[in-house]
Amino acid sequence: MKIPWLASAIAKFSQQPIKTLLAEKQPAPTKSLSARRSTSDRLAASFKLQNEAMSPRLLRRSLQAMQAVIEPSISETEGGRRAEQLAAIYASSTRERKLDYWRLMSEQFGVDKTKAELERLRFEAALGTTDELAAEVRYRRATVSPRRRLLQRFANFQKGLQFLIEMRAELQSSLKADKQLTALDLELEYMLATWCDVSFLELQSINWDSPASLIERLIKYEAVHDIRSWSDVKKRLESDRRCYGFFHPRIPGVPLIFIEVALMNSIPTSIIPVIDEERLLEDQRNASVAVFYSISNTQAGLRGVPFGDSLIKRVVEELRRDFPRLKTFVTLSPIPTYRTWLAKQTEELWDAIDQKLLKRFDATFKTHESRKDSFIQRSDALDIASATSSPEIDLLKELHLRFAARFLQQLDGDREPRDPVARFHLGNGARIEQLNWQADPSPKGMKQSYGIMVNYLYDLKKIDRARAGLAAGKVAMSAEIEHLGKD
Repeated sequence: MKIPWLASAIAKFSQQPIKTLLAEKQPAPTKSLSARRSTSDRLAASFKLQNEAMSPRLLRRSLQAMQAVIEPSISETEGGRRAEQLAAIYASSTRERKLDYWRLMSEQFGVDKTKAELERLRFEAALGTTDELAAEVRYRRATVSPRRRLLQRFANFQKGLQFLIEMRAELQSSLKADKQLTALDLELEYMLATWCDVSFLELQSINWDSPASLIERLIKYEAVHDIRSWSDVKKRLESDRRCYGFFHPRIPGVPLIFIEVALMNSIPTSIIPVIDEERLLEDQRNASVAVFYSISNTQAGLRGVPFGDSLIKRVVEELRRDFPRLKTFVTLSPIPTYRTWLAKQTEELWDAIDQKLLKRFDATFKTHESRKDSFIQRSDALDIASATSSPEIDLLKELHLRFAARFLQQLDGDREPRDPVARFHLGNGARIEQLNWQADPSPKGMKQSYGIMVNYLYDLKKIDRARAGLAAGKVAMSAEIEHLGKD
């Protein structure tokens, strides 16, 4: 089956400069979602409103094109070809028109409620009979939306998986304002998690002999400690350092996530010796500590897809095989939300501090302001990362370490750590080992946590116990951290 209007539209796009398409006058974005018509209302209309990107006619044609992609009578190959044609038009569309594509996929490709309800009733009627299992399968099939089939067809063409990942990345910024798009986002997350399951991914070592295009991607996507130059990235790929990435066969040359590892002889308390370009090389053969100091996702569209924990486990297996002397596997991690959390705390946080420490604070910082305001202002004003020891600095250090320990131990309403990095590592079975003062003096480190960093320890024999404890509401931590976090 051919789609004449679709073919002519693609031909039209190919004949016009992309610049002309982008310059095409579009209506202003919707300011009030309550005034926005649903796609069902627009499909039945004759005229478009001022704030709508597609006319009802174009919206109907776009819907027909999507429906043609999943037409039951066509083959997977033909469905993939039609999806690729539609993807070409989508890629050349303005932001406002892409929103209409997303709305169509969210609102017009949902489950057939009548059919699903019928199968549910049949399943309930079959309970306890020999037909129960078959009825359950039919019921489950009835609850699968046509939207999922549409996404499967988009994944069929050569660059379809990358197309869907990029589409979901674009979608993220619109989710808060338009809750109707959540259906598409959740469906995409589910399908991408299936297609990017670790069983389909290949772990590859990345070194200085890797293609230049791959190394450029490390520089571009490094999210924890910025790579400043080619000499910087070269130093991070020296013999006493390792870098590994997960790759998908449908997206060659692009790591979906990568991890940087330092082979050392002790647990580091600062990031400086780990990434210092002038550091002396260590003999990796005698290393006893593997330090995971940076984990970076390269695809925003894979947000929520859980393969980071599998990456760490696979890397540990590789390292233990290559370096039998490694005994300790630890991170040196930022605390990206500590400073924001601290600024929001009330005086109640201070009321729980040891009275002797509060008296020291009052004697050291004679002020008419509240303790909280005085503490925040002095922390912001002082260059803590480079300041030499003094009674004032030592007191700020003691208080910050106590507050940071308490913050890392806190769980939200879903029994998950509040800090995203803590959530990742503690969820993978690590424990909070130690806090490090003046560990990251960079502007980014100071902005996030006043330069404080944390070591999460992966005790391979206790990972399952730690994960079970977290599920029960107990954070795994060393005795030192437990003591710091006490009232």
